[in-house]
Amino acid sequence: MSVPTLRILVGVKRVVDYAVKVRVKPDHSAVETANLKTSMNPFCELAVEAAVQLRERLGAERVAEVVAASIGPAANQETLRTALAMGADRAVLVSTDNASAAANSPSLESEPLGVARALAAMQSRLNANLIILGKQAIDDDANQTGQLLAGILNWSQATFLSKIEFEEQSDWLQVDREVDEGIERLRLRLPCVLTCDLRLNQPRYVTLPNLMRAKTKPIETRTPSELGVTLNPHWMITRVDEPPSRRQVTMLRNVDELVAKLRQLGVLNRS
Repeated sequence: MSVPTLRILVGVKRVVDYAVKVRVKPDHSAVETANLKTSMNPFCELAVEAAVQLRERLGAERVAEVVAASIGPAANQETLRTALAMGADRAVLVSTDNASAAANSPSLESEPLGVARALAAMQSRLNANLIILGKQAIDDDANQTGQLLAGILNWSQATFLSKIEFEEQSDWLQVDREVDEGIERLRLRLPCVLTCDLRLNQPRYVTLPNLMRAKTKPIETRTPSELGVTLNPHWMITRVDEPPSRRQVTMLRNVDELVAKLRQLGVLNRS
C-alpha cells in the first residue's frame, strides 16, 4: 500500500494577547480592543508547532506542505507571519474587511460556522488531507470550529489532543486525547481533523532571523466570495459586562473565630 503524502492545513486566529487585561467599553457593546497588544491564539500556536514537528519527524518527502490559514481582517497577516516564522511554508488570508463592511458587522470572522466553511473551501483548493486547529480561542472560548469543520467535510476527528503519532508506512495515526476520566487513545485514518490541547507540545520561540525570513514567504489573500462562502452573522452580542468584583476575604485562625463570625453575620443562632 502506498503511503499518502501529507498536506497539512493549520488554522490560526489573531486574539488580544493573553497577558493583557481587557476592559469593557463604556456602552457595554463589546470589549475594548483599540491599541491593545495582539498575538496568535495560544492553542493555534500548539497547532502550528504540531504540524512543523510532524514534518521534522516524518521528513519533507512525507509532509509535502504546511499551509497556515486565517479568516479575518488584513491585520491577521501579522499572525500569519508568526506561523511562517515557526516553519509553515506559506499562508492564506481570507479577508473579511469588505464582507464585514457590507454586512455592517466587524466580527464576522469570529463565528465558528463561518470559519469552518471557509477552511472547508480552502481544503478542497489545497487538497489538504490533515487539518490541525487549536481546540478553542481564548477570546470567545467557543470550542466549535474543529467539530463543525469535520462535520462539513465528513472527516474523522479527534479533539483535545495531548499526543499525535503516525504509524509507519501507513495512513493511520494514533492520538491521545484528554477526557474527564484521564487519557483516551484513538486510532483514526486520514483524512481527519485534529484539535490541540495544552499538553501536546511546547511551541518554539520565534527568533528575529526567522521572522525576517518569513517576510519572503508568500501570503495569498482571498475573499469569502472567491471561495464560494457567505459569512452571514447568526448571532449578535447584545451586552457585555465585567464579572462581579470579589468580596473582601477575612482569614480566620481557628474554629472559635469562625463560629463568632457566623453569629455576627446572623447565619448561626446562639442556642
